[in-house]
Amino acid sequence: MSFGKMPIANGFLREEDFADECFFELRVGSCQRCTMVQLTNVIEPDKLFHGGYAYLSSLSVRMADHFRRFAGEVRQTHLGGDNAFVVEIGSNDGVMLHHFANSGIRHLGVEPSSNVAEVARQKGINTLCEFFSEATAQAIVSKHGQADVILGANVVCHLPNIRSVLCGVDLLLKKDGVFIFEEPYLGDILDKVAYDQIYDEHVFYFSATSLQNLLAQYGMEVVDVMPQTVHGGSMRYVVARVGEIPPSSALIARLANEDDAGFGRQETFTRFRDRVVESRDQLRALLKQLRQDGKVIAGYGATSKSTTVTNFCGIGPEEVAYISDTSPTKQGRYSPGVHIPIAPYEQFCAAYPDYAVLFAWNHAAEILPKEESFRAGGGQFILYVPSVHVMA
Repeated sequence: MSFGKMPIANGFLREEDFADECFFELRVGSCQRCTMVQLTNVIEPDKLFHGGYAYLSSLSVRMADHFRRFAGEVRQTHLGGDNAFVVEIGSNDGVMLHHFANSGIRHLGVEPSSNVAEVARQKGINTLCEFFSEATAQAIVSKHGQADVILGANVVCHLPNIRSVLCGVDLLLKKDGVFIFEEPYLGDILDKVAYDQIYDEHVFYFSATSLQNLLAQYGMEVVDVMPQTVHGGSMRYVVARVGEIPPSSALIARLANEDDAGFGRQETFTRFRDRVVESRDQLRALLKQLRQDGKVIAGYGATSKSTTVTNFCGIGPEEVAYISDTSPTKQGRYSPGVHIPIAPYEQFCAAYPDYAVLFAWNHAAEILPKEESFRAGGGQFILYVPSVHVMA
């Protein structure tokens, strides 16, 4: 499927940068043989992850709590030995790794965005500012030795050099070590028509089946899966070397479920494409009608996902007056491609709009209790996942 011309999803920009904005064709495809779903037109990583990267994981209270629990489960289940060593790929601002650092556990974050890596270092978290690869892994082993646990959260699917990454994991991981990572889950994307998960940073859309086929080429296998509610539906995968850990009953059931759901069949994705187009048309029609009725519409959450929605649906400042966001790095800028102004959250509170498109729908559990005043005053949220509707 092609989503047409698309800007860099997290490339929130100043007005003077409009003329130099980068665009590409956003295309995604599926393989009927190995069941992998991925972008077929990939942007160079250094255009996405750099010194101006505008996402800090710690800003979300819910995500910070999620990573606290994630770290606790890893410590309890996989770090029983002395002098354990944990490496996190794409460690961002250290939101998860600091729990290991505070417990005195040897650790290292590998984070390519220099501004984000510096935030982590200021927290006392050992951080290497690099893209993870086979060469990076070899350097880490030479200096620190092999890792008991390698972690990743919403990052492995970002890495187009997946073969070099997995060669690096093979080098870095101890024989009985585990590689644990979580990513947006293909099954949730299909079920919820969550097409906004498709953007430049997300190169792969993993399932247990596609990962099993990929990992087998490197002497590794998925041994357990744990569904997560974050990011609109994610899956945590536990990976070990072949034969080291017996597969869990949850994994066996998940593989059977994916086969029944047709993850390897073309008609599954043809049906998804049709539902995406229908969702786009319905959202366009709803916003057009509300504007004709004189309603003020804002956006809530200047997310990377919102870039896919606004550009694919042709939603600009005429439909959505501004997008409210709490991130200082985005405020005062404009959304990629369609150039909707990004306003501080205080502007949203000072004069509530009639409607707010909840671009950050995956954080609804955190947002809705916070916005009782908006809703009590007659404000309404518009959602487009799993269907286009005004929230009652």
